Amino acid sequence: MKTTAFCPISDKRIDEHVARLNGGFTVLFLALFVLTGSVLPILFLFADFALRSGNYSRFSPLAYLSRNVAKSLSLKPLLINAGPKIFAARIGVVFNLAIMLSYFSGLNNLSIVLTGVFGACAFLESAFGYCVACQIYPFVYKLTFHSKIQKLKI
Repeated sequence: MKTTAFCPISDKRIDEHVARLNGGFTVLFLALFVLTGSVLPILFLFADFALRSGNYSRFSPLAYLSRNVAKSLSLKPLLINAGPKIFAARIGVVFNLAIMLSYFSGLNNLSIVLTGVFGACAFLESAFGYCVACQIYPFVYKLTFHSKIQKLKI
């Protein structure tokens, strides 16, 4: 059994409860998209994930809502490294972009499938604290950074 994860590291910390609540709210917005057929929830999520994927997470409406829900539930902050969550937010931006492109291209079935995959990832984060992005990161690292580092060593 694998007991360690290879994830991006950051000097920032975030509250795990807030991250998991963000995942839950993401699932709700994705369900709203599927149920109504309106692209507005995806546009909102795209903007929110874009804020959270950079240095602007303090302006994220979902993070603000999640912080207030955690506070109202008197959840004691559980600080974790923000690196994996920032990487996951960047993947979220890509998913939202792919959903929007498929939707606006008339590929509605593809947009629903992408929404389902994205929703499953957000649900796993919210319900179990399982970060799918941490499983993807080693492949991204190998394709991008690792090859560049190897070239520098030669």
